Amino acid sequence: MIKQDWLPDLDGAGGPKYLAIAEALSSAIEAGELRGGDRLPPQRNLAARLGLDLTTVTKAYDQARSRGLIIARGRAGSFVLPQGMIAAGPPPRDTGMNMPPELESGSLLIAWERTTSTLLSSPGAGGRLHYAPAGGCETDRIAGARIFERMSLASHPDEVVVTAGSQNALHAIISAALESGDAVACGPYVYPGFLALARKAGLKLAPMARVDAAELEALCRTRKIAALYLVPTNDNPTTTTLRKSERAALAEVVRKHGIQIIEDDAYGMLDAHPLAPLSSFVPELAWYVATSSKIISPALRVAHVRAPSLRQAMALAGQIHDSNVMPPPLNAAILTCWVEDGRYDRLIAETRAEAIRRQAIAAEILPPASYAAHPSGYHLWVTLGADGNAAQISSALAGAGMAAIPADRFLPGGTSVVHALRVSLGGAVDVSGVRRGLTMLSMYLSTAGPASLVI
Repeated sequence: MIKQDWLPDLDGAGGPKYLAIAEALSSAIEAGELRGGDRLPPQRNLAARLGLDLTTVTKAYDQARSRGLIIARGRAGSFVLPQGMIAAGPPPRDTGMNMPPELESGSLLIAWERTTSTLLSSPGAGGRLHYAPAGGCETDRIAGARIFERMSLASHPDEVVVTAGSQNALHAIISAALESGDAVACGPYVYPGFLALARKAGLKLAPMARVDAAELEALCRTRKIAALYLVPTNDNPTTTTLRKSERAALAEVVRKHGIQIIEDDAYGMLDAHPLAPLSSFVPELAWYVATSSKIISPALRVAHVRAPSLRQAMALAGQIHDSNVMPPPLNAAILTCWVEDGRYDRLIAETRAEAIRRQAIAAEILPPASYAAHPSGYHLWVTLGADGNAAQISSALAGAGMAAIPADRFLPGGTSVVHALRVSLGGAVDVSGVRRGLTMLSMYLSTAGPASLVI
């Protein structure tokens, strides 16, 4: 509802006028005179009716916005937020990382506790608390090969290297396989962790309009490409998944030009029917990374890399040792136990189910054409109108406990022509927090206006 007739009573109000207007707004909301979704009078109109300058009313609306009373939606105007929209107390921890949702069942913590107890009480447990061989213990490398088999990527344990998470893996791959000045093809938006590593290593990123065979072939005609970096399933941030035919076509171009692949398949296992990775088509050119951080928990800090050859696996193991010595040995042992006893698959299935649950909430609340998502992923790629203020929306959602990162954080170079946000449905925020944050987001996105929402 448009509350064009709302007028604050400033008679007898002491102090600055802008604070008096903000207080009047707060009182009207508390009394039910203004309700969630109501559109406030335009600032210029209200200033004229009160006989004040526009700056005063603008400051008043800014004050109300900072208190979590209203939101601004560009040309659409300012709207009252539903009561209780802002989380009580400090928002959940947010590092800007895209993390899997915490499992309400507590099964992860139970599995962790029981497996740790079993490991430490078993004969020879002390060996797991020592330095591991370069590349990882044989049992952990065998577990990595079994994980790759689940992804239809045949691997020998000697080609597998265990790392302290995917960032450690990517850093080592860049050091082992590339040199400063090498050109790396990528999509229009790139995971910030790889961006930081590439820039530090002096790599030249070559963004394509989209990751496909035709784009890569055209790029190869203009410059020498040393490697292709991609997230093949549920891309971070765009949520794009390459079809099997697209992967096969890319493999042909890669083989033709001798391009190395850095395949960061962080979310592949969350798909109930995972597609065979691009690496499976050209394993002799591919570095394939599978991490536990995005499918179970970032606290494990364990990832596995399938190198193109035994020689390159040995070189990668050396880089891992130089930069990080080894992954946390007890955590690597825990993950190996879970692969062997089936808990690895069960925990991933729980993460998948929770992600699907949260995607259903997003589909219920957000306008259908306003975002892209993978059915079993836990982030959204939300497109905004030309007047959408990504930074402002990101800040507002942070106040509600939800991480939202503007598109420009993912740019490999140049300026984004798309106004967008990556919105995370995971991390420490619970289901009620997801609902609260998405309801706030919907008020920025709804073309029908917030008044049409059922809160």
